[in-house]
Amino acid sequence: MKYVGLQQQITSNNRKSILLLLAFPFLVLIMVFAFFYIINYNEEGLPSMDLVLDQFISAVPFVFIAVAIWFLIAYFANSAMINSAAKSHSLSRKENMRVYNLTENLCMSVGMKMPQLRVIDSPALNAFASGINEKTFTVTLTKGIIEKLNDEELEGVIAHELMHIRNNDVKLLIVSIIFVGIFSFIMQVALRSILYGNIGSNRKKDDKGGAAIMIIIVVLAAVAYFLSILFKLALSRSREYMADSGAAEMTKNPDALASALEKISGNHHVDKVKSADVQQMFIENSPKDNKMNFSGGLGSLFSTHPPIDKRIKVLRQF
Repeated sequence: MKYVGLQQQITSNNRKSILLLLAFPFLVLIMVFAFFYIINYNEEGLPSMDLVLDQFISAVPFVFIAVAIWFLIAYFANSAMINSAAKSHSLSRKENMRVYNLTENLCMSVGMKMPQLRVIDSPALNAFASGINEKTFTVTLTKGIIEKLNDEELEGVIAHELMHIRNNDVKLLIVSIIFVGIFSFIMQVALRSILYGNIGSNRKKDDKGGAAIMIIIVVLAAVAYFLSILFKLALSRSREYMADSGAAEMTKNPDALASALEKISGNHHVDKVKSADVQQMFIENSPKDNKMNFSGGLGSLFSTHPPIDKRIKVLRQF
């Protein structure tokens, strides 16, 4: 694999990330429009586009308000939810001066504020960055990665996570997770309404009509949910090469990060972390970790990270 250059890679990945993030609200609008189009379909033929557009335009403000409320709650509560899902705890300076020194030196070298440090009590080798601002930016490391990597390798891993913070990858990923959660929530509510809403009631015509609408919502939400997952995974993959490249530039030691990734490979799964969203944030993750164990080209679509051997090859070419 030919290394294309850090700035070219940053520009390309940023362009892809913007397009992918624009796809999320676009999916919301498509789902709303499709809903009104389908419910107005009748035996006489295609529905009136004027009627569909009127209903769609009238509904858009309410849709955006609901999405905005969901987004704000999830956006500002994400740090607490991530820390809880990861089962991590704060890493004190006295507990591990080595990690603090490595992180502080890296932050000073690029003029950034030092993030919080947290640790997961797991023998696995992994790490991730999270947060939405300087108050919440956090680098979380497993106990295994701290103990099993030497200073240069651990410095490379920390630099990789700091690059995710500097490049706003953590913010982008949180936004994508929130949008996927919206589609998932809509689908689950509609599905439960179908399964439990009519139990014990008379199947009147109105009941059937309501059930039909719920089925339409489930189908549309399921399609949007599936597509949003693909967008989210593509966004995650596009950021990993850039973080690797930035870490190599920050430490001036790409071989150290390559060596760290070699040790991480095959030893990265953190059993106690069940959340697929948190697993996606790790420096290494695989479809097997989140029960999407596909092979070949299909597997690459459901991967949150590019193949680790390809990342190592790129780093070896610096």
